[in-house]
Amino acid sequence: MNISYMAVEAGKIILENGGETYRVEETINLICQAYNIKNADSYVTPTGIMFSAEDERGNNLSIIKRIKYRTINLEKVSMVNDLSRKVQNKVISPLEFEKELEKISNSRSYSNLVLVISSSLAAFFFTLLFNGSIYDALVSLIIGAMLRINMNFSSKYDVNDFFINVIGGIITSIIALIFCSQFKVLSLDKIIIGSIMPLVPGVALINSIRDTIEGDLVSGLTRALEAALTALAIAVGTGIVIKLWSFIFGGI
Repeated sequence: MNISYMAVEAGKIILENGGETYRVEETINLICQAYNIKNADSYVTPTGIMFSAEDERGNNLSIIKRIKYRTINLEKVSMVNDLSRKVQNKVISPLEFEKELEKISNSRSYSNLVLVISSSLAAFFFTLLFNGSIYDALVSLIIGAMLRINMNFSSKYDVNDFFINVIGGIITSIIALIFCSQFKVLSLDKIIIGSIMPLVPGVALINSIRDTIEGDLVSGLTRALEAALTALAIAVGTGIVIKLWSFIFGGI
């Protein structure tokens, strides 16, 4: 594989797994400099990479990579960062670099079971963090697991992230309301707040701030809008259920 294509592929892996746009550009530039690619330049947005350089014959080379799938896997981001440093220090050859990059790209994430357990525990401890009781946290434990199962199921059918978060808000409110209606000791607000925390777009919000500080204004604004839409989706799903419950049952 051409070095330029490998550099862009490395940037794609970072961008797909939650890395900042400035980090993608930095990684691409480091790899190109290490292998003496002339006039290499890149422009990155959250949904695409545009790259140009000169090949061995002095001809202009342009590469465009469309980013259609994005998730959060900071382990892959770290692995590509380490790999780019090895390239910069001439520790590995281009062939070894290609093999390592392919290995990172094909590496599996955590299993669905681990993700479900992690989501439920996150909801459990967030509820405690927001001064919920142990009983509130136990309900959040169930909701957290259901939210992750919903995300795993929806991703198989390429459901839009906005609707996944709307459904997540609906699931959270329904389960919380059912439990709170049966057990008066429970606190509805603590359960809902703690349970939706795994859905909150914290990485997108932080990345939008970091991109803006680095001068990537388009990427910063795009990520901020993405975070706002995610928060809106959660609020819509949660609010609809609470409103309907109040209308049907006359209160919460």
